[in-house]
Amino acid sequence: MSNYSKIKIILTIFFSIVFFSVVYSQQSSPLDEKIKHGIDLIYNIKFDSAETVFKDVMLNYPDDPSGRFFLAMVDWWRIVLDLDNESHDEIFYAKLEDVIYHCDKILEKNENNINALFFKGGAIGFRGRLRAIRDSWIKSADDGREALPLLKHAFALDSTNLDILFGMGIYNYFADVIPDRFPYIKPLMIFFPKGNKQLGIKLLIEASEKAKFASTEALYFLMTLYYQFEEDFPEARNYALKLVQKYPDNPLFHRYLGRAYIRMGDYETAAGIFRKIYEKSFNGFDGYNLNARREALYYMGIQHRYIGKFDSSATELKMCIDVSKQIDKKGDESGFQTSAALNLGLVYDQMKEREKALETYKYVLSIKDWNDCHELAKRYIDKPYGN
Repeated sequence: MSNYSKIKIILTIFFSIVFFSVVYSQQSSPLDEKIKHGIDLIYNIKFDSAETVFKDVMLNYPDDPSGRFFLAMVDWWRIVLDLDNESHDEIFYAKLEDVIYHCDKILEKNENNINALFFKGGAIGFRGRLRAIRDSWIKSADDGREALPLLKHAFALDSTNLDILFGMGIYNYFADVIPDRFPYIKPLMIFFPKGNKQLGIKLLIEASEKAKFASTEALYFLMTLYYQFEEDFPEARNYALKLVQKYPDNPLFHRYLGRAYIRMGDYETAAGIFRKIYEKSFNGFDGYNLNARREALYYMGIQHRYIGKFDSSATELKMCIDVSKQIDKKGDESGFQTSAALNLGLVYDQMKEREKALETYKYVLSIKDWNDCHELAKRYIDKPYGN
């Protein structure tokens, strides 16, 4: 992953501020149960069913912003599963504006309505997150500055609510990590209070264990922060396992589990996980799209090369390249395509098929360089791999 991509991930997470931080009493109600059921449907990628639930909430609880907010979250997950597809952006923005409008109406009557504060903050935060993904950094930062006071206001009203603590956990962690890890982002941080990384992790763990609505999202954030920022891959694996066990049809959680095993050096287990991801993609499971299929084929091919199953490796790596050609733009090829092509050349050399190896190395040189693949391709053009 490029440094630009890492920065983009960090800022999009940070500017979100609050996510599924829904605030109700700790006593369960019919509305609570509907919301939790709808959230579970979102995480299990049952979008049509989730929309039905939240439209029903809007119909039966017209003065409550929750139905509108979570209806927008269905579109958010459609976006998350295919970030290059911008066809859902406008409807997502429109639904967020609807949430903000209805929350403002509530706050005009009662400025201390915690639900309205959180749903408005969440809507603004998600708007900022998508703006960051689409490289609209100034607007994204403005959204972050607008959302944070709403979160702090709600926290001041009820500092014991575990769903509120989730939002505070996110803020404390990333407000501490970003300036230290990426000093050149500090100018964007001068408008934000300082954070506390360890406090952030503590609050997220507490939310993951006890929060009513934010427990899954807290698990998701713990998984990603341990994977991407702490680089504690066994811990990331542990959280990914919990998420996959609870939501077995969520491709994002599924892929993170495989990635964690890869980073732990356990390619055998990872390849088994990616085999299941490939099968779900091949069988048309929702969300298991071409990006998921490509990643699965790549790691399956790498594992088969490592254990000497060269025919299987060559087949999978060629399929990975073919899928990449469907996804990638010419001249801006992905790391998957470049690395798959390089590894395919290595496989051909190991199979003593030198002409195919040379042809493949030359193909590597014709596409975008990633992680010194061009240098390696030139080396193996001059001297076969393994000699």
